[in-house]
Amino acid sequence: MSQIHPTALISPSAMIDDTAVIGPYCIVGDEVTIGAHTTLYRHVVVTKLTKIGKHNQFYQFASIGEDPQDLKYAGERTWLEIGDHNTIREACSLHRGTAQDEGITKIGSHNLLMVNTHIAHDCSIGDHNVIANNAGIAGHVTIGNHTIIGGNSGVHQFCRVDDYSLVGGASLILKDVAAFTMVSGNPAHAHGLNIEGMRRKDWSPQTIDVLRQAYMAIFRSGLTTAQALAILREELLPKEPKIELLINSLQHSERGVVR
Repeated sequence: MSQIHPTALISPSAMIDDTAVIGPYCIVGDEVTIGAHTTLYRHVVVTKLTKIGKHNQFYQFASIGEDPQDLKYAGERTWLEIGDHNTIREACSLHRGTAQDEGITKIGSHNLLMVNTHIAHDCSIGDHNVIANNAGIAGHVTIGNHTIIGGNSGVHQFCRVDDYSLVGGASLILKDVAAFTMVSGNPAHAHGLNIEGMRRKDWSPQTIDVLRQAYMAIFRSGLTTAQALAILREELLPKEPKIELLINSLQHSERGVVR
């Protein structure tokens, strides 16, 4: 049997793995699925229509799978999906999607969402991200993998924050953040590459050097985006496959990138 505290309220339609732990005063609503070894410590609310994977930890007062804060929302059946090995700290709020998008908010795996993080409707969050205290992620935002979002930062709706980037604390993101870049400010500006993050991952000096050349071509050379892309594809991509992530950042940006 699942380890469910007697004070917890569980919907008859919820599906809870036998190894999951549901702590005191938690509420698990209709059509919620909770995977193996996931723990709701205490006073956690999972409202409804939410799929939670394995080995996740939810701390007190987290609000999971609540209705989206979208004035167009009219009670449609929309979903929140959470992967594996995530840590969701105190007072985080993760909302379901809307029918105007794909009807789902997705959180990947191995993410740390610190105290009071808000993930709005229709967001797509990848893997191995750290989103620090009081960060607000607006609707329809895409965050890649291995990013860090500093505390008290805000990301505008429909923006992208691409892989291995770093957003400094108290920043306002109004455009897309290119892969590998370090941005900060209100509004944010690019301040170089996330070199420390690369070193922590033991990337070679050669890889970092090629990425520096790409950064200079994009952000500091005065070239047009088309000209910078030509350099990345023709000169730098053959030297370093990770350049493909920067190419994708430029090609897929609809709002322009933070510079």
